[in-house]
Amino acid sequence: MTRGGGRRIAVVVFNLGGPDSAATVRPFLFNLFNDKAIIGLPAPFRTLLAWWISSRREKPAQANYALMGPRWNGGSPLLPQTLEQTTALEAVLGERLPGDTVRVFTAMRYWHPMTAETVTRVTAWTPDQLVLLPLYPQYSTTTTASSVKAWTETYRGPGVTRTVCCYPQAPGWIESQAAAIRACLEEAGNRPMRVLFSAHGIPERLVTQKGDPYQEQVEAGCAAVAARAGLTDWSICYQSRVGPMTWLGPSTPEAICQAAVDGVGVVIAPIAFVSEHIETLVELDIEYAELAEQVGARPYLRVPTPGTAAPFIETLAEATVQALDRTGTAPFGPGCQGDRAACPCQAERRAA
Repeated sequence: MTRGGGRRIAVVVFNLGGPDSAATVRPFLFNLFNDKAIIGLPAPFRTLLAWWISSRREKPAQANYALMGPRWNGGSPLLPQTLEQTTALEAVLGERLPGDTVRVFTAMRYWHPMTAETVTRVTAWTPDQLVLLPLYPQYSTTTTASSVKAWTETYRGPGVTRTVCCYPQAPGWIESQAAAIRACLEEAGNRPMRVLFSAHGIPERLVTQKGDPYQEQVEAGCAAVAARAGLTDWSICYQSRVGPMTWLGPSTPEAICQAAVDGVGVVIAPIAFVSEHIETLVELDIEYAELAEQVGARPYLRVPTPGTAAPFIETLAEATVQALDRTGTAPFGPGCQGDRAACPCQAERRAA
């Protein structure tokens, strides 16, 4: 916390959350699939389906979480890493806003500390300014929109609130990705390599029917990183598909197999993730690494997530400071370039 006699500023960072032990895997999954942004059925049917899915997936999911080692007690490292990010962010904001008192709070969507818990803490602190800051660089109805909606439906405390909806091309975010990719390419030496930007997938209909800007923002951010890193061989793919629906593609396994056919190694860059969790430590590091070995896409290298890298934390700080000079919702840096029905900034302008 920074201490000053000026404004009391609460910064609330949003993320998905993750189970903190093997015993909490099932309730975490239930909360995830009971979110209307994930499964759009009416409440009674959605709740029943979420119960069924979480019951069926509990054991496989527990086995996957266990692969990350005993350090995490069968759960996820997402919360500890997010707390490291909030500590780093609070320190930078202390330097940027020396006359103010700033606290950074964490609100997770599907496991503790969940939205209601953080609302209670923020309300008790009585800020006069709030900045809602997602740890999702790209905006989607399945992530940022769900977190912001849960917050606005719950928070009734004091303070003027503004929201940073996305930052897919923010300079520090782009630089942190580019620097990590360059380091992996240096490790590969002179061997031919393809950079695969792997983003978490979403159902295709959310983009084509609902106007979700996620795909556009992923593509714009990847192009910016590729230009910054000087890449000549790169492509975009999507991981973590579940269910029978058509998802954004190509899938990451398909892209790895294509790299093997083309005779190049792979550098996987998790472009939609800011910290390590099951999608990076298990899906990318174990499952897809095994696939790459089987099909002959060698070497297979994985870019680490930004974590507390200075350029990324500086981006979050600058996004916060800029947000204090405005109201409503806006991106930090370029946001949506096209007309997107689900874009919150465009929705606010239409309503004005």
